[in-house]
Amino acid sequence: MPGKRRKIRRNKQRACSIGVTDEREKILINKFDTHHESLDGKSILITGGTGSFGQRFIETVLERWHPRRVIIFSRDEAKQYDMAQHIYPERYPSIRYFIGDVRDQSRLEMAMREVDIVIHAAALKQVPAAEYNPFECIKTNVHGAENVVQAAIRTGVQKVVALSTDKASNPINLYGASKLASDKIFVAANNLSGSVGTRFSVVRYGNVLGSRGSVVPFFLRLIHDGAEKLPITDPRMTRFWISLDQGVNFVLSSLGMMLGGEIFVPQIPSMKVIDVAEALAPGLPLETVGIRPGEKLHEMMISEDDSRNTLEYSDRYIIEPSMTFWDRGPHAEAGAKSVAEGFQYASDTNDHWLDIETLRAMLSEMKMIPG
Repeated sequence: MPGKRRKIRRNKQRACSIGVTDEREKILINKFDTHHESLDGKSILITGGTGSFGQRFIETVLERWHPRRVIIFSRDEAKQYDMAQHIYPERYPSIRYFIGDVRDQSRLEMAMREVDIVIHAAALKQVPAAEYNPFECIKTNVHGAENVVQAAIRTGVQKVVALSTDKASNPINLYGASKLASDKIFVAANNLSGSVGTRFSVVRYGNVLGSRGSVVPFFLRLIHDGAEKLPITDPRMTRFWISLDQGVNFVLSSLGMMLGGEIFVPQIPSMKVIDVAEALAPGLPLETVGIRPGEKLHEMMISEDDSRNTLEYSDRYIIEPSMTFWDRGPHAEAGAKSVAEGFQYASDTNDHWLDIETLRAMLSEMKMIPG
């Protein structure tokens, strides 16, 4: 891999203890607020920039730094118009709105001219939609990843961070399989950048509290409309949970730590879906409707097979690439340790769990429910 071997700062990760299930098991909500590099004077492009993550990421960047340019690259002009009502160029002169699709490589190349950092958040994310529209899923999630890689290398982008999902680990649905293929493309891209030196890494995490399409706003909408019961797929179902702010901070900290080729996985808590329902509507009856096509009972972010190449920090895991360019030295020097033999990171065997009171506190802080 091109570029100099560099050091990763040893920073003690701060965590916020929001709740306690018992004396043995504290719920630690990692802030992921270390290792952030300055984005002052940088040109940043985010694909899928009008989504929940994209909007919060851009708001955070504009609040903390003074970038030279921030380019929102997305295909929906209506969402761009809505976003421009509160993030408007007259107030934020660094903002640029680009209509474009990651399926269009030439448009990506035009948008990435003189860009330093790319955050790739564009994807078709709905499991049922991907199952029903497989060709469209592949065009966006797989071919789109290839286009981002080629455009970034041809325009000399310095760093690319691609957002992934827990569904990419041991996938059973097309969405997960397409994101696994995307992850592989971005990791392998470090072999292709040559003297250009573009570095590529991946961030993989679980369900985002409050994002469009997640179960929390879905339940809240049903409750607001006077539902007499809430539908759940299976009472045993568990998921990893991360807040939008945590997700943004995790991407920013991984951007600061990346050498190129890593898949970054945050240490975040799990929760049963029935407990999510109880937190939002205590005592409201639940109706089991069955698992949807392509849906898992529990999610996994690191499989036992991947664990052989996994390092652990205090707040995250790193899946190392099995490629000749990789040098684990800087991460080892910064304190990362190999995980135990046979390790796997799954939502049903997680060491950290959200309880109902903690989730309510988080949602209240996010102003999604009353305090």
